[in-house]
Amino acid sequence: MSKSTRRNHSAAFKAKVALEALRGEQTVPEIAAKHGVHHTLVNEWKRALTAGASSVFERGTERSTKEAEGLTDELYKQIGQQKVQIDFLSRALGK
Repeated sequence: MSKSTRRNHSAAFKAKVALEALRGEQTVPEIAAKHGVHHTLVNEWKRALTAGASSVFERGTERSTKEAEGLTDELYKQIGQQKVQIDFLSRALGK
């Protein structure tokens, strides 16, 4: 009996193959033969790529939102400090 080992393909390889399949310049079986994988894998990777494509743009939005929240918090902190300073100076000058 021969032991067959499972090949683990990198994410970059999967993306490359899936993008080739999405372009449609070759058929899925041609792409599978070219890269030495089964055509069902190519179809799975293609579906995963199309399903997860929107998350690429969502991550950027989440990061921007977190950065904006951090900036807003910092600005509120500065406003609070300035208000305390203004109140202190107003009392010190007797106004």
